[in-house]
Amino acid sequence: MAANKILRFGPVALGTTVANIINPPSLSGGTGLAGTNTAAYVILRHIRIVNTGASAASPSLYIGATGGSAAGTAFAFNGTSIPAAGNPGNYLDWVGICRLDATDFLTGFGSAAGLVFEAEGEIGIA
Repeated sequence: MAANKILRFGPVALGTTVANIINPPSLSGGTGLAGTNTAAYVILRHIRIVNTGASAASPSLYIGATGGSAAGTAFAFNGTSIPAAGNPGNYLDWVGICRLDATDFLTGFGSAAGLVFEAEGEIGIA
């Protein structure tokens, strides 16, 4: 049995409208990852959102359908304000373990331009 592979996701700029950030690859593809060989899963272990913009901004992340931000699918940060670039604490971290299967999409957006998403985790074959 093959071991999971450690991966870095991003950096990816968060827009001001909801978009797909990570979706594990399947036979028909994925988002934020290379490969379309088989159904896979992703285990997120750390997410960091950095504010590189000139004003405070707030990210929101969701797990659900493609392009989704439906009520009840909120995952992390959920509008928590991040100070502008150059200020102490101009980032937010999430640390934990969260599995995403091929049918799960990590989506998100920011309240203003300048937010950058990056994460670390693993990918494995389902």
